[in-house]
Amino acid sequence: MGFLKKIGFRNILLTGSLFFSSCSTPYMGKDVYGADEFVLDSYKIREGKFSILEMEGKYQDDLPDEYLAEYKDTIHEDDILKIEVYHPKRDDIVLAVSKIGTSIGYRVMEGKIYLPDLPPIEVQGLTLKEAKEEIQKKYLEQINDIEVFVTYKDRIVKRVELAGLVAASSIPVNGKIRLFDVLSIAKPPPNANLFKSYMIRDNDFVAVDFYKLLKEGDMSQNIVMRGGDKIYIADTSSANLMVLGEVGCESVVPLPNGYISLREALAAARGIPFTGDKSYIQIIRGNIVKPKIYTLSWKHVIHLPNDSLLLMPGDIVYVAAKPITEWNRFISQLLPAFTGFEVLGNKCRGWGLFIP
Repeated sequence: MGFLKKIGFRNILLTGSLFFSSCSTPYMGKDVYGADEFVLDSYKIREGKFSILEMEGKYQDDLPDEYLAEYKDTIHEDDILKIEVYHPKRDDIVLAVSKIGTSIGYRVMEGKIYLPDLPPIEVQGLTLKEAKEEIQKKYLEQINDIEVFVTYKDRIVKRVELAGLVAASSIPVNGKIRLFDVLSIAKPPPNANLFKSYMIRDNDFVAVDFYKLLKEGDMSQNIVMRGGDKIYIADTSSANLMVLGEVGCESVVPLPNGYISLREALAAARGIPFTGDKSYIQIIRGNIVKPKIYTLSWKHVIHLPNDSLLLMPGDIVYVAAKPITEWNRFISQLLPAFTGFEVLGNKCRGWGLFIP
């Protein structure tokens, strides 16, 4: 796995030759930004998912207010209702209605149901309580002291569909259940990538921040779910950054929350060894054609707070090597080419090197 990762890293470095020479020196172009700019951009990253997406050139509309409003759970076409009535004397009506209601039920057809001795009653779009009141009103026009009871016998249940790292593939909605409740039932694991998780409604992405909802308790993200909504919970590796150059171990660092501090990223790569030039810690952000490059030093890393030095998905952290490191490496690669120890010794002495 480590070997495959290094192959990937080397390919990236070759692609990024615009920035780094073969001698691993830092990029010193005029478009390099300093710590002040990096801190300002870190404040934007702290605002959350959609601020990060805007920095990537992707813009999302705000959540419409109606997405947070509960709605009526109503009767739909082809729902089947179980209807029963009670009357102290009219057993004929009670039996006639109950026999059909308990055996096959009353199917909603063209928005209506058909009960014995009554004209068709429009129930589509009504709640069960409203349907009960409408049916009872029709009966009371013909007979007093009758009581109506309405429940669902069978119905087309509206559901939210889920995929990815979840424990349930679908969850029914009722006009009141919200995103937080759905996710509580779906049980995404702690290592799920909330930044890359998303929701779709009517074939459009919904601007909801799962991290703010689940980790920060931001109820402005807690929308009411509707039938047909789709939720995808991404895995840990869906968003990451890379730490390259003179570090303990060149690494891909996952970003399950959408960002991480520079200090944490360097720690994940096992720090900067003595061969690294701590005065040139560079962060490359954006596409390879027109990136934004920041140059920081070790004093920024140790003195500034974590939330002032934030990295986002796709960033590359690059630590330059000290010049002497590259020279020694050049020598170490060149020496094996000499076949004789005497020749090797002469060459090395000529360079002022001592070979034991």
